[in-house]
Amino acid sequence: MSDPDSILKVAAFYQFAALPDYRELREPLRAFCVSLQLKGSVLLAQEGINGTLAGAPEAIDALAHELAHGDVFGGRLNKLELKFSAAEAMPFGRLKVRLKKEIVTLGDTATDPTREVGTYVDAREWNALISAPDILLLDTRNAFEVAMGTFEGAVDPGIRSFGQFKDFAAIGLDPAKHRRIAMFCTGGIRCEKASSHLLARGFTEVYHLKGGILKYLEEVPEAQSRWRGECFVFDERVALGHGLRERSLLEQDMGHGRDE
Repeated sequence: MSDPDSILKVAAFYQFAALPDYRELREPLRAFCVSLQLKGSVLLAQEGINGTLAGAPEAIDALAHELAHGDVFGGRLNKLELKFSAAEAMPFGRLKVRLKKEIVTLGDTATDPTREVGTYVDAREWNALISAPDILLLDTRNAFEVAMGTFEGAVDPGIRSFGQFKDFAAIGLDPAKHRRIAMFCTGGIRCEKASSHLLARGFTEVYHLKGGILKYLEEVPEAQSRWRGECFVFDERVALGHGLRERSLLEQDMGHGRDE
């Protein structure tokens, strides 16, 4: 049995925020993470930040405080979407802080989540929303992730990467027909950007699960859950279940469906 004191803390976080100086932020952020002995991956772009880092609980707490209140970002990440989970072993091999054009790649310049996104729905209100008969429930993740688990009744867009979502929307969605759309993804970032994309295309009533599947699995009791299967995560834990418990069969040889 693992020593409770040796359990590592994992922080998954993102925020769409105007960071025109994102290139200059890379080294200060990397140095701060190194000082805390954190490992994982962080993406920086002009539109914001997206990352998952792991380390000692006190180090992750210090990271969370720095991101939201510290000098590196100067208070610009005060609406950071942040979720915590645990790992029995370090789920990352090294630290990476990378510069990108987008923190999640859609490839549509008309989409701007810093200006407009859909309506957030808390995890505990999600079941009531998706039970409505006029709601189209849409999984914005790739086919690999959907195959591991999804919500009952969700539409699988059948995409290999999030960048294909705009093509799916152009062909498979109609503002006149699909008047109320509820969408979800792992941590919230992809459906936040997808909701911005749909609003820009004329859809008027678009909802998305605040904090994503991970927040739902953390807060909603399994007995009340509409989730079926496991949630793929982008580290060596492979997948998490209800209560954000680690996947029990990590030794299975499964390919990772990385989709940034």
